[in-house]
Amino acid sequence: MTELSFTCTGVRADPYAAGPTLVFRLHVTASDETRVHALALRCQIRIEPARRRYEEQEAGKLADLFGERSRWGTTLQPVQFAQVSLMSPSFTGETEIDLVVPCTYDMDVAATRYAEALSGGEVPLLMLFSGTAFTGAGGFRVEPVPWDREATYRMPVEVWREMLEQHFPGCGWIRLPRDTMDALLAFRSHRALPSWEATLRALLDESAPVAPRTPARSLPRSGVVPSRVTERTAT
Repeated sequence: MTELSFTCTGVRADPYAAGPTLVFRLHVTASDETRVHALALRCQIRIEPARRRYEEQEAGKLADLFGERSRWGTTLQPVQFAQVSLMSPSFTGETEIDLVVPCTYDMDVAATRYAEALSGGEVPLLMLFSGTAFTGAGGFRVEPVPWDREATYRMPVEVWREMLEQHFPGCGWIRLPRDTMDALLAFRSHRALPSWEATLRALLDESAPVAPRTPARSLPRSGVVPSRVTERTAT
């Protein structure tokens, strides 16, 4: 069988994609300068959170994913990032191809919440490969890509933020049930609010606790000097 190996050499945000998209650069090597007519790959990408350190602020934001920091020895498990397929063109010996990975800014997705919680550094990724290779110098030979083929890569957090800024500059979005959206729309229409931001701010202002008012001391009117109270009595 042809020995195939994979290495991730870089990643960039795709500025021309319709939605948030990362493009990973893969270096593929076939043993003994083997002729590969085509390579049908499946790639599963996982986040391995145990392979980096976290600041206290990051740990607080990750509590809803992994619990308290004292439990991370058992709860810091891999997080599914993506699962994509691609076709490699013909090559001999080695080649480089792009692995296009569509992403989301949905904060209900664990991978998105993880990346958003990081203040900097890198996202530790593990890429697991499988698929089918069509090889042979004088004809076709169909070979499976072994399930143990993998590659590690540390994706800079800045690339993730650049990708989101291209599609949601300075913004984010949340997914709500339809009945909640209908209720928000009715509230916005009733108040004649100009935007969704104004709608949410109005709700936040109404739900904010009102600080107790301190009663003001009565002050004398201007030009009036209050009389001094003494223990003497008038004679």
